[in-house]
Amino acid sequence: MIQPQNEAHRQHAWDTSSADETTALGEALGRSLSGGLLVALIGPLGAGKTQLVKGIAVGNAAGDSKNVTSPTFTLVHEYPGRFYLYHVDAYRLRSTREFIALGFDEWLHPDAAVVIEWADRIRSALPHDGLWVELETTGEATRRIMFSAVGKPAIATLARLRADSR
Repeated sequence: MIQPQNEAHRQHAWDTSSADETTALGEALGRSLSGGLLVALIGPLGAGKTQLVKGIAVGNAAGDSKNVTSPTFTLVHEYPGRFYLYHVDAYRLRSTREFIALGFDEWLHPDAAVVIEWADRIRSALPHDGLWVELETTGEATRRIMFSAVGKPAIATLARLRADSR
C-alpha cells in the first residue's frame, strides 16, 4: 500500500462481507468518479477486483453489471456512462511497453476514467496520482478494501465515496 507522503494523500479502508457488498462499494465509487481519474486495482486472484469494477460501471451509469466481465483476454473493455470507463486487465501483459502500446495515454482524459486490474504489474507506466485500491481476502466471502488517494482529484473522489457510503 502506498504510504502517505504529504497532505495530497489520503487513505481509507472498508470491509465487505459478500460479493454484493463489494459491488455496492463499487457502485458508490462509480457515482463518485470524476473524469481523468486513474483507479488502480491490486490484489490476488479471487480478491474481488472484477466484482468491484462491476459496481463501478453501474455507479457510473454504464448499464447492467452482468455486461461487465474481466478483459483478461481482450485486455480492455470500454463502457459508456457519465464518463467513458476503460476497464483494463494487466494480468496477461508481458511488459509496461505492451501496456503503453495499448493507448493508455489516450484514455486518461477529462471525459473518461480508467480502471486497471493488476495495476501493480505495470506500476512504472502509471502516473503516481490516482486512486490506488488494494483488495485483500480476509475470509471465504469477506474482503478488506483499502484506498489510497494521491493527488487532489483522487482525494476529492475518496471524500465523495466516504460521504456516499455512510
